[in-house]
Amino acid sequence: MDAKVVLLPRDLRPADLDGRSVVVFDVLRATTTMAAALAAGVREIRVFGDLESACRAAEAFQDGPCLLCGEANCLPPPGFDLGNSPGAFHRDLHAGRTAFMSTTNGTRAILAARGASTIFTGALVNAAAVARAAAAEGRPVTLLCAGTGGEVALEDLIGAGAVLHHLIASAGYRRSGDTALIARQAFACAREDLPAVLTESAGGQNVIRVGLRADIDFAARLDVLSAVGVIDGETPTVRPWTGN
Repeated sequence: MDAKVVLLPRDLRPADLDGRSVVVFDVLRATTTMAAALAAGVREIRVFGDLESACRAAEAFQDGPCLLCGEANCLPPPGFDLGNSPGAFHRDLHAGRTAFMSTTNGTRAILAARGASTIFTGALVNAAAVARAAAAEGRPVTLLCAGTGGEVALEDLIGAGAVLHHLIASAGYRRSGDTALIARQAFACAREDLPAVLTESAGGQNVIRVGLRADIDFAARLDVLSAVGVIDGETPTVRPWTGN
């Protein structure tokens, strides 16, 4: 089976979704944060395309404790419980909760992928686990980069390359197209010093400008988490993938 890379949500074509599993990457920071939240025991993450929709849904939620999470210009909006920092999630505080999340790039990329047979959320921190989950679905794979402000994001390309590396090495996938080759080579070049490469990216510089350098250090750790998010429901909801 083949695996391809799509650089931005606007580049998606029906053929990139039909009968395929899609992995969405917003390495800095939404999909890294989702992996961290699930690893901390968050029950599910409901995904929204704008902050107002996330707020309304959280206010109406009556099924247990919830968390309102998101960012505007990299920072938590007023009144939100948490921003978009992966290190902010802790099992003793957040296990069992439902999160409501909207971010500038990542959640919108997830919404753009609706129509795929299965949608996963991927990052560097769980690249090997994501590759195993995607391969277990037994379908061709599209690796979708969220980008930053409508531009290609280096960190997303590297994240896609990491998952592609595992798909090829461990599951016998073949890459499709030169974009996939570029992603795999970008990962190969960056993997020995991921923190430095992510710091140099435009997304990394945005995070540093608002004083969140620790988010880069968290996101740049390769294969440290086993939690994988899979999307379910009409209101896209990220839940832990269990292999079922």
